[in-house]
Parts: sequence; structure tokens; C-alpha cells
Amino acid sequence: MSDAETYTPPKVWIWDKENGGKWAGLNRPIAGATHDKDLPVGRHPFQLYSMGTPNGVKVTVMFEELLAAGHAAEYDAWLIRIGNGDQFGSGFVEVNPNSKIPALMDRSGPAPVRVFESGAILMHLAEKFGAFLGQPEDRPELLSWLMWQMGSAPYLGGGFGHFYAYAPFPMEYPINRFAMEAKRQMDVLNRHLEGRDWMLGESYSIADIAICPWYGRLALGEAYEAGEFLSVHEYPNVIAWAERFFARPAVARGRMVNKTFGPLETQLWERHAAGDFDTNTQDKLQG
Repeated sequence: MSDAETYTPPKVWIWDKENGGKWAGLNRPIAGATHDKDLPVGRHPFQLYSMGTPNGVKVTVMFEELLAAGHAAEYDAWLIRIGNGDQFGSGFVEVNPNSKIPALMDRSGPAPVRVFESGAILMHLAEKFGAFLGQPEDRPELLSWLMWQMGSAPYLGGGFGHFYAYAPFPMEYPINRFAMEAKRQMDVLNRHLEGRDWMLGESYSIADIAICPWYGRLALGEAYEAGEFLSVHEYPNVIAWAERFFARPAVARGRMVNKTFGPLETQLWERHAAGDFDTNTQDKLQG
């Protein structure tokens, strides 16, 4: 029998930070800062501290969509390297006591306001600008799908993604358990999107912006190299929706912000002006 099959939990759990697989350093059993480090502040009304993970992409896409729609939503996007522990700096913890990206400081009013959790940031910006909320009668449906994403994605990322791609060694039980849940969630979306362009029907909204960076990438085979394993071809409505979403110019720009992987021309580590997409991507800075 393998160690995994014979493991018996101890009476008292002890944190073993060397036994967590890839990204083990991102989590601790305690909160709070590990070091003193102030956050930079740019000149725009909104200061975003993030990284180009699906949760970070939600917010940068939202900002780019707002700007494309003509709203005064200029922002500075500062890179928080979670692999280096930037999220545990004292300045970041002041903005988000949960030490997770993204975190936002809204300096557009008389006093700065902090907003953390990606869903809360999307709602804050959507309500502030009256944009991407669908029709008034859509609000219950909008909130339902937004909360669905926030509650479901941890099973996709921290569940399936972790055990399939990042755990110290393959484990049949958790992979099977979370693969089943990931496919169930994809089926939920596939059934809902039948005959619909967007999550609310004809209205593009923060429900799409919240959900597609997670599930759209999975449908297109971009997440965890698991497209074949999960048979994502079985979800044609999700695939078509994802293709519509990622074809939007604002989405393409938002996906580049705070991105630190992939082709250098797609990486814009920090964003402080619209022109940065033309002049400050990593292929140009490192060229």
C-alpha cells in the first residue's frame, strides 16, 4: 500500500509548509503581514493590486470594458507577485486582510475606500458606473450567477486544478472527486447557455466577466492542460460563449494586465495608461 492509502490523520494537525506541492507558500494557517512594505500609488482614481490569474483577470477586464464604454474608470494596475509573497506585505494586508489578489483602493471620492474579493470589486464598479448590470429585472439572476461563480470556482481551481496539476503526487480519489464536480459545473453552464449569447441572455454583464476567466479557459482547453481529460468538447455552448467573450477587444487587453506568463508580447506587468499596451509589454521592455 502507498503512503496515501495508509495515511491516518494525527490527533493534532501541524503545519508542514514543505508538504504542499506547487504554490504551497501561498497559504498559511494564520493571517496578517509577514513583512513591512508600502504599496505604490499612481495618479489615477483607482489603484489595483493584482496578478493575471483568473480572479485578477476579472477586474482588469472590467476596467477595460468600462473604459471602452466611455466611463471615467482610469486605473493603475500594480503587479503583486503571489509566488514571492507580496500579498503578505503590510500595505497589501491593509487593503485586503485576507491576503488574496485582487485588491482595489478606490480613491475617486473624498476618502479612499478599500474593496477586496473579485466579486465585490465587480459589483462595486458596476454599481458606481451603472454598467454591465443587465436590465433592472435581471438583478436576481445576475446576483445568483455571480454568487454561483464565487462559490463554485474554488472546487475548480483549489479542488480539481490543485490535485490534477499541482499536488505533490497524483491521487486518484481527489482527482476523481473534483473532476466529477468540474464536469457537473460545466454541464450547468452548458445547459444554461443553450440559446443564449450571454449569461443574462442578450445583455453582456459582470456575470460573464466573473465566470468566463475560469470556465471559458477550461472550455477552450487552456486551464491545467486538462481539456482532453475533462472532455470539454461535450460543452459546445460554453465553448461558443467563451469564444465570444475572448474575442472582445477589451477582454483581450484585460487579459494582458499583470500577466507574467506566456508570450512576452501578451505580458503587461503594470498598466498605468492606455498606451502601455503598445509600448510597455515585456517583448518591448526586454527587447
